[in-house]
Amino acid sequence: MRTLLLAFLVTASVFAADAPKAPLMAGAATSNITPELGGEVVGGFAPYPCTHIHDELHARCLVLDDGKTKLALVVCDLLGLHRSVSLKARELIEKETGIPAANVLISGTHTHSAVNALGGPVRGFFSDLELTDYQKFVARRIADGVRRAANLLRPAEIAFGTVDVPEHVHIRRWFLKEGSMPPNPFGKIDKVKMNPGAGNPALVEPAGEPDPTISIIALREPSGRLISVYTAYSLHYVGGVTGADISADYYGVYCEALKKLQANGGDYPPFVAMMANGTSGDANNINFRNPQPGKKPYEQMRYVAEDVAAKVNVALQKLTWQGEAPLAAKYRELDVKWRSIPDELIAWAKETESKAPRIQGGKADLPLAYAGRVQRLAKASPETKFPAQILRIGDICIGSSPCETFAETGVEFRKRSPFAKSFMVELAHGYYGYMPTPRHFELGGYETWPGTNNTESQASVKLMNALMEMAAEVKANGP
Repeated sequence: MRTLLLAFLVTASVFAADAPKAPLMAGAATSNITPELGGEVVGGFAPYPCTHIHDELHARCLVLDDGKTKLALVVCDLLGLHRSVSLKARELIEKETGIPAANVLISGTHTHSAVNALGGPVRGFFSDLELTDYQKFVARRIADGVRRAANLLRPAEIAFGTVDVPEHVHIRRWFLKEGSMPPNPFGKIDKVKMNPGAGNPALVEPAGEPDPTISIIALREPSGRLISVYTAYSLHYVGGVTGADISADYYGVYCEALKKLQANGGDYPPFVAMMANGTSGDANNINFRNPQPGKKPYEQMRYVAEDVAAKVNVALQKLTWQGEAPLAAKYRELDVKWRSIPDELIAWAKETESKAPRIQGGKADLPLAYAGRVQRLAKASPETKFPAQILRIGDICIGSSPCETFAETGVEFRKRSPFAKSFMVELAHGYYGYMPTPRHFELGGYETWPGTNNTESQASVKLMNALMEMAAEVKANGP
């Protein structure tokens, strides 16, 4: 009897080893999140109502299934989205598709030509928020997009690649010649200045290095047409819109350009290109050392988008494809503190507010704007509930940040990750302001000012440590 049992177990193990593995499945879809006209465009200090839709805004959705685990990746044409929007969307997704909320990555692109999905008319610093009508609409449409992508799941092959495109990303924080640094809104002198002016004769050197690498995750039907290409590039945004237009900026133009480069991109189900924002908090599209001539509205946006799409398309031809990719996810909310506001700064804010109106001649007054911000930050909710996430897709690892994250943080993640194929996506599951590294807090500048930066100076360190722990866990628990 024992011999028969052993024989049965050996035979069963052989059949288990030989049993075909479930193929990787992928599906992709888009969901329109364009707002009504009249909503307030955010991206500057003085919001204004949108009057025209230049191009539609979308939530672009990708669903993956390895037979055991499902993941969803969503990129929204928004400046950013509040944590509560992500929570509501993921709650709907889990209820309607069965994909666990922890397995869904939702990020914003940081287009400055979208309406407010961050909070009410005067945004406070709260981890939980009652959603506005537009935020409810966005959450609903995200869930619809993921559901549609899940409906389109089909056997897929996956590939990963990178391409460096340095000509479009430039550090925007600069050291200036002694005596040329203007005072900041608080009356202090910083060591670096954000956006010092292209061709400024006082330029000395940039305060960091941009990240030129575009990371590419491609899905295709087995030996066939592309299903989706998920990319991440550390370019802040391009801008150059007309008036009060709504626009997805270069992110949306890139997606359409890459689709047009595919011979059958418009066939059903349509190919879905996606461009997430990598880590671009200290970079933008302005070449400060060598200023470029002025462009017509949307001209520079199209130039960057089409050039990036062409370079990604060339990289796609060189990829190596595989039919399996075990999936996993980790999600945590970290004990990152809101930035503390000292009493003397509150006194400055109240004195500043008592002296002048908020808006002068249609232009925001920076000291007044920051006087309001620091007082609201001083009343922040007790917890940040700071979201951090790791997705594993085969031998690819994606780490997330809910902040405008500096390029050096994304580079550090790639170098330290236990997965050789790694990259970060910012503005995921929330918007917590800028997240400079501790080194940059010492330099000052716009990205470090209280009210622009809303979390403690060790936030980037805490996030990186948590991401490394979670990446190690999914690596250890993998096949």
